[in-house]
Amino acid sequence: IRAPLQAHANPTSNWTARVLEILHIPNMMEQDVPNMPLDYYTCQFKKSKLERFLGSDNHNDFFEDTHRHRILWEILTTTTYGKKKRAEIGIERLIDENGFVAAFPLHDGPYESSHLDVSPEELNKRQVLYKYWARWGVWYKYQPLDHIREYFGEKIGIYFAWLGFYTAWLLPASIVGVLVFLYGFVTFNDNTPANEVCASNQDYRMCPVCDEEIGCEYWFLSDVCLFVRISYLFDHPGTVFYAVFVSFWAVSFLEYWKRKNASLAHHWDCLNFEEEEERPRPDYAARATDVKENPITGINEPYFDPRKRLPRVLSGVAAIMIMMLLVLIFIVAVIMYRVLISIPLFENKSLRPKASTIASMSAAVVNLVIIMTLGRVYEKLALKLTQWEMHRTQTEFEDQLTFKVFIFQFVNFYSSIIYVAFFKGKFVGYPGHYNTFFGLRSEECNNGGCLIELAQQLGVIMIGKQIINNAQEIIVPKLKGVWHRFQTKLNKTIQRSRSEDDYELIENEGLFQEYLEMVLQFGFITIFVAAFPLAPLFALLNNWVEIRLDAHKFVCETRRPVAERAQDIGVWFIILESLAQLAVISNAFLIAFTSEFLPKLVYKYQYQWSLVGYTNFTLAVSPNNTLRDTCRYRDFRDLDGNHTMFYWKLLTVKLAFVIVFEHVVFGICKLIDILVPDVPENLELKIKRERYLAKQALADTDTIMMMARRNEIEEEDLELKNGDDASGPSQA
Repeated sequence: IRAPLQAHANPTSNWTARVLEILHIPNMMEQDVPNMPLDYYTCQFKKSKLERFLGSDNHNDFFEDTHRHRILWEILTTTTYGKKKRAEIGIERLIDENGFVAAFPLHDGPYESSHLDVSPEELNKRQVLYKYWARWGVWYKYQPLDHIREYFGEKIGIYFAWLGFYTAWLLPASIVGVLVFLYGFVTFNDNTPANEVCASNQDYRMCPVCDEEIGCEYWFLSDVCLFVRISYLFDHPGTVFYAVFVSFWAVSFLEYWKRKNASLAHHWDCLNFEEEEERPRPDYAARATDVKENPITGINEPYFDPRKRLPRVLSGVAAIMIMMLLVLIFIVAVIMYRVLISIPLFENKSLRPKASTIASMSAAVVNLVIIMTLGRVYEKLALKLTQWEMHRTQTEFEDQLTFKVFIFQFVNFYSSIIYVAFFKGKFVGYPGHYNTFFGLRSEECNNGGCLIELAQQLGVIMIGKQIINNAQEIIVPKLKGVWHRFQTKLNKTIQRSRSEDDYELIENEGLFQEYLEMVLQFGFITIFVAAFPLAPLFALLNNWVEIRLDAHKFVCETRRPVAERAQDIGVWFIILESLAQLAVISNAFLIAFTSEFLPKLVYKYQYQWSLVGYTNFTLAVSPNNTLRDTCRYRDFRDLDGNHTMFYWKLLTVKLAFVIVFEHVVFGICKLIDILVPDVPENLELKIKRERYLAKQALADTDTIMMMARRNEIEEEDLELKNGDDASGPSQA
């Protein structure tokens, strides 16, 4: 516990507030939240030095409520109620064994004041948070982070600080994304290849989308005019710029979050916080088969032999692999559905212009339902597996659970998108030598390219997931609350205690799901942003809602959690850094191998800068005697079905682009990392000042007296020396 030494100015003003103040622009996001917690220089608390700390004469308010909660929770979790050798210790074990039904800190009364004329300063802490944070009416206001931390602790405070910071950084990414999308609209009619397709009438007779034996017919390229035009909105030169921009944006966001995190951690006195030696988890203690002395504490503790745990861990890995295989099986099923539904749609001439869109969107919806279902099933399975693996501490348990769930959800949410982005249309073959999969011809991209299908897939999954999650966050807590109140059956006719009122609220489930949802969203808006520049905008809109939903849940619907300390967002930051690096590689390959940017660029330099004739150039002629009639198909091949020289030249350019793109972007990102220090310069000065005050405050009295006496002696010697110097010339 750290205690205050000296008060100083509160540094929590937002950077946007400072910018608006300089520009003399009214700040509609600012709000005057009452009872603002003070900020102090602090140091480690020592009872023997109590009188040297600020406010030590006020014993009732010297320690914060969250400090008292942690101290009480420490006592409850370390008190022995049975035999130590059997780890019959602590309230958590008693709750697991149904000795108690729950243990939680109390809220500061109701979240709404019963008096309409009460002044803001008279509101309790919960009411302040509701009025200035958890209500929908303040969705556009700054979050009162100091009040959140004061009420819920640093761990929850850091989460909401990160969520707000991330949401603010989405604003510039959204603005640039909208501008890039609008650029596609502005230059919509200047797209020469699309104009050629629409004006071709019956010039290009295209090969059937499936085998002639099953009834597929020839069609004309002009039939998909609308689809080709719309695809330009997602595949134009602006998307290349945006992919580079978002790569730099992601790295800059993480770098500046480190600075913000350091400032908050210092401001909240948890800059160098490390968890003390953790006790065994109650579940671990209950299931452990042996007892062994802890080498640090010297106390006999429950022990589970690592050699016995290894088979369990391997079984967990096998279960993860099986679930991932199940995801891939469902992806194959969705691909087959898309192929089968495309055939009748394409054969219907009136539906042909929209066939690809209908097939892609309907398959994406089916895929979303499968993804959400598998995700829920696996999260429950991952929890059971992690419990079965017998991890000793809560930190080990949470890290393993995070790893399992994130790896699976990464495969679950992104695998179908990765297929469309990097594999669809790459292994089709050519007339007479088509590649098949389960008897069906491999999917090919439409003449508008695969990027628009990727945008459709990404839009349905990302936006659909956000809508479903927000609906769940609104509905599920209310349903849980109704069910919990039905089970408790507390008497409402008599006056109840605060503990009974709070017990009727649902249990707080922590931050795991909140972080997971945001990290997956970060992956959507960075890894595949070249295909969907509007992704950051939808993420921004979602997060404005998400902040208030989470705030309302914590303040109004759940029991108050035990305040936990934390200095950062933990393992989630490592995952975010990994996603930012993966985004650079992904966008390089998207631009090179999925977008039409490089084929058009090479054609411009080699043949025609205006792209006249590009459509005809990209269409090969079917080899002789392979189909009933001669037709065209999209590829760079000659009449024998061999790749042309242009194909190999283009492949070389694509590989070179990937290498140059990655090296340039990674190089500049590294430069940003070097130029932006993790700790702000003014914060380093505050830390030094705090250390100096701590050294002064905690110095022993004898040491202070010795230093004072030494200073007096030095001053006397200096006076004598000055006196001698002054008398010297007169004697001469």
